[in-house]
Amino acid sequence: MNIVLLGSPASGKGTQAEILCHKFGLYHLSTGQIARDLAKKNERIREIVDSGKLIPEEEMTMYVLDFLAHQKSDLKNILFEGFPRFISQYEALEEFLKSKGDGIELVISLEVPVEEAIKRISSRWICEECGETYNLITNPPKKAGICDKCGGRLVQRDDDKPEAVKTRFEYYQNNTKGLIDFLDKEGKLTRVDGARPIDVIASDLITLVMKVRNNDKNKDK
Repeated sequence: MNIVLLGSPASGKGTQAEILCHKFGLYHLSTGQIARDLAKKNERIREIVDSGKLIPEEEMTMYVLDFLAHQKSDLKNILFEGFPRFISQYEALEEFLKSKGDGIELVISLEVPVEEAIKRISSRWICEECGETYNLITNPPKKAGICDKCGGRLVQRDDDKPEAVKTRFEYYQNNTKGLIDFLDKEGKLTRVDGARPIDVIASDLITLVMKVRNNDKNKDK
């Protein structure tokens, strides 16, 4: 069972991806993490990521497919977080997955207003030592600016600052809208309100995944 989880910046897709992967034993492929790892080695990509823009469409597709070929070659039971963003990427990914027998069985779009996205991301701080994430509104550290886990200093990623968030959100809306409209028209998209509490959203997503999984089991009988 392969799942695509789409969502604007701060839609909560990372949190929900972790919940679903833990619940169903899925492999979590985060293209945001792939991009950040590439940025550590490539100055051009680092500038793109820090500005809130996207790595060029075909280039990102190449990185993801290459990553899959080396890290998850059976191409099964994967949750794709934040990829694909374009129709061409969706078609390339689906063809690549089907080469091993499994396609994309569920596409979910978590949707939040831009004002909520900026509020959420501007409150997100990360430990520069261990990577632990805090939200100053919903999950603040016990001591301001200090990680509860390791005592490291909390920092804000460049792409989490308000001006970059606006850019990221605009890029998401302008570039991913075509894919969402395409999938909606094809009857392949499930829209979910991402502005609700984490546990409420998680419950809905678990129900969706269980329904698809049960349908697959019934087909195999």
